[in-house]
Amino acid sequence: MQGLVQAMHTQAHTQAALQAQLEAHHAQAPAQDHGAPSIMERFKRMTPPSFKGESDPLMAESWLRETEKIFRAIRCPDEDKVTLATYMLQERADVWWSSLLRTRFEDGAVNVAWDAFVRLFRAKFVPEHIQDKMEQEYLSLTQGSMTVLEYEARFSELSKYAPYVIEDERRKTKKFVLGLKPSLRTRLVAFDHRTLDEALSAACRQEGEMEQYLEEKKASQKRPPATFQRQDKKKTVYQTPQRSVAVSNSQVPSVRSPGIDGDEALVEETVETDSECRV
Repeated sequence: MQGLVQAMHTQAHTQAALQAQLEAHHAQAPAQDHGAPSIMERFKRMTPPSFKGESDPLMAESWLRETEKIFRAIRCPDEDKVTLATYMLQERADVWWSSLLRTRFEDGAVNVAWDAFVRLFRAKFVPEHIQDKMEQEYLSLTQGSMTVLEYEARFSELSKYAPYVIEDERRKTKKFVLGLKPSLRTRLVAFDHRTLDEALSAACRQEGEMEQYLEEKKASQKRPPATFQRQDKKKTVYQTPQRSVAVSNSQVPSVRSPGIDGDEALVEETVETDSECRV
């Protein structure tokens, strides 16, 4: 119980020190900024996430990523980043940072750069063996069944674990292209893309063209051969009258008198009909 009370006092002391540090820093701001919301107020309006020191390294990385996103949105100066970020640490994470402030940074009297804080944070909450695992995943990453955008998102997320690769833009771009599907890689590898953005744009364009081609091919294979069926029906309908006409022609001689041609038979028929009418 005593330890919990001490931790709560430590947390309150740390937050008070951070708030005082921010106020002291912005008290020196130019006069034209008077009346504008402070950097702390702008930061809080973005509803920043808190971090309690969970054992899952992915949660630690997620907290870092979301916090940095807010920094970009509010255009946070580098000298304020550590103060704002550590304000959102709670429980185990806050106890860890409070201890570091006392033992290494003289209770905040020594300014801590953001890059230095990130290294210390990862060393504590993203253990070295996890970082090694992430590095190996990055080095062996391929697109597989992912879309180009999904592959790029995972590529960028893991790239922080291999800084020696991402420091060289052309090397990073080449690594990205070589991890694409063979059908895309063969189309892009011949071009000398100098930036990751160029390679990503080209890969997305090629992926879209390939998907459209496959959809059109699939649709053409499903289309029934209706033209040939209609032609067969026409032939059947046309042949039926021919057979009936042929049969009727064959029955004509049975009503004619033998030895009399067509014209003569017609004359005889007319005469006989007239005689019958007179009677």
